[in-house]
Amino acid sequence: MIDILVGSQMGAAEYVAEQVAEALVQAGYDVHLHLKPELNHLNRYKTWLIVTSTYGAGDLPDNIQPFADQLAQDQGDLNTLFFAVITLGDSSYDTFCLSGQFLSKMLLEKGANQLINNLEIDAQQPELPEEYALAWLPKLIEQLKTK
Repeated sequence: MIDILVGSQMGAAEYVAEQVAEALVQAGYDVHLHLKPELNHLNRYKTWLIVTSTYGAGDLPDNIQPFADQLAQDQGDLNTLFFAVITLGDSSYDTFCLSGQFLSKMLLEKGANQLINNLEIDAQQPELPEEYALAWLPKLIEQLKTK
């Protein structure tokens, strides 16, 4: 089971998450998409894939901010959790992909296991964000097979 946690302000990250979810299902994975993730509704013994954009001055989108607040306050150990992060951002800002970096740092500090380096997708690139995510996905699937 892979829980996909979505942080999307304008819809691009949500669309990427939907495309990745569809590809994971086609690869044989059971996937659950969380458009308003809540920590107490997530299984800490599974895999989380966070797909988020960076909004404003490096901020998390409104729909995933409550999850980040819950995670920051949680005292539990996440050493049974595996995770990966896809972040959408714009490299013309010095806060490029800061939201994904923030979430992965917080998960690591709580003992979670990162499967693969964050995928940081730049809005300045000509390809669509989902193309980068789908090209990265086989690397993630390879790591899922080894855990």
